[in-house]
Amino acid sequence: MPVDQHSDPFEDQLTAALHEAGGAFGSPGGALVAAGRARGLRLRLRRRAAVAGGAAGLALVGVGGALLTPWNGASTAKPSSLAAGGSAAPKAYSADDVVRTLRKLLPQGKFTPSDARGTGGDLPPLAAGAFDDGKGAGSLSVGLERIRSDAAREVNPSAAVLPCPEKGAQSPFDSCVTELLPDRSAITVYQGYEYPDRREDTKAWGADLVTPAGHHVSVMEWNAAAEKGKPVTRPEPPLTVARLKALAAASDWRRIIDAMPGEGKQGPLSSSPGSAGSPARPGEMTGRLILRKLSLLLPKGLERVTHASQETGYACFVVDDGKGAGLVQVNVQPGMSGSADELYGSGAETLPDGTRVATEKGPGEKGGEGVVMWTVDTLRKDGLRVVISAFNAAAQDGAATRAKPVLTIGQLRTIALSPRWRSAQD
Repeated sequence: MPVDQHSDPFEDQLTAALHEAGGAFGSPGGALVAAGRARGLRLRLRRRAAVAGGAAGLALVGVGGALLTPWNGASTAKPSSLAAGGSAAPKAYSADDVVRTLRKLLPQGKFTPSDARGTGGDLPPLAAGAFDDGKGAGSLSVGLERIRSDAAREVNPSAAVLPCPEKGAQSPFDSCVTELLPDRSAITVYQGYEYPDRREDTKAWGADLVTPAGHHVSVMEWNAAAEKGKPVTRPEPPLTVARLKALAAASDWRRIIDAMPGEGKQGPLSSSPGSAGSPARPGEMTGRLILRKLSLLLPKGLERVTHASQETGYACFVVDDGKGAGLVQVNVQPGMSGSADELYGSGAETLPDGTRVATEKGPGEKGGEGVVMWTVDTLRKDGLRVVISAFNAAAQDGAATRAKPVLTIGQLRTIALSPRWRSAQD
């Protein structure tokens, strides 16, 4: 049974990234959100893939297999046209344009692109490749997008930017600083590692910037020619902290973001029914709403240690029943009816109302010593898929904290099948 549950909230963001975290529960500070957001930014840069109606796979934090279209120099720009009322539409930018912009903003050296996108496609603009300043090639990625918000308010950059861990909290970074720029944009510049356990010397540094108008610029760099699978080529990534900050804050990126189809011309995009926030596809539920629902569905007697969520589709809690902390995570995705046969094999159960249910017990997937993962994967007839997993550790890449996951299969099943997931409210 192919459960697309290769996910770790501390690894992949915020969703990536994770612009909305906690909602009514307060600010989820500390390493949980910071590490998840940082990892989510990386996946947003390298693993963006459109999930059309019926396409297999959940839009998870950390889901693998979503590949960028290789950059081949082909232009993706659409012809300029006049907008309604006769005013000129924003200039479209091709993949070549985005790469040229990056080259212009980089210090002296050679940038060799491997992936790029312009503003004419369904996926957001991107430029990725290797940059060599003469001291060794380092992988470099710049991803652009617009943060969606309620029409009644502007984006709050301080709330939307990658958060640094709270003082005194365990941090996945060597350094993490968030500040407000003169134009009220918020930027976080951080220095960490590709692997939180530092099993390899690959360093991952980045800058995450959000403007009041909703421009979101994510820059990532490594001290190797690729994030994974390549040897370290230099002691540190090519760009200094100051260079990272300047690159993310460049106004050139905001012009490109403004040219994205459907973005910036009608004000902040509205939410679809049932999703109190910023859905990427019709019917998607915000992470904040998922978090509230999950809190109401968790069994009594569990201490909520910490929590995190993605913008849409994902939320998690670390809870403790007095016998050790454990991670509980939920993914919610609409429009999955067309993938039922692919996702649920002959061993899956079909309930009287047509809901498909599959369960799985297995080891964790992030290398944590003794970590096990129990999952209940459900699909309603209307295409709503709810997948919930519990672990016997607070993080998949950490050691087990207890013998079994913090929730039983029966409890996971009860939560996944709750009618609360079909409601637009709590």
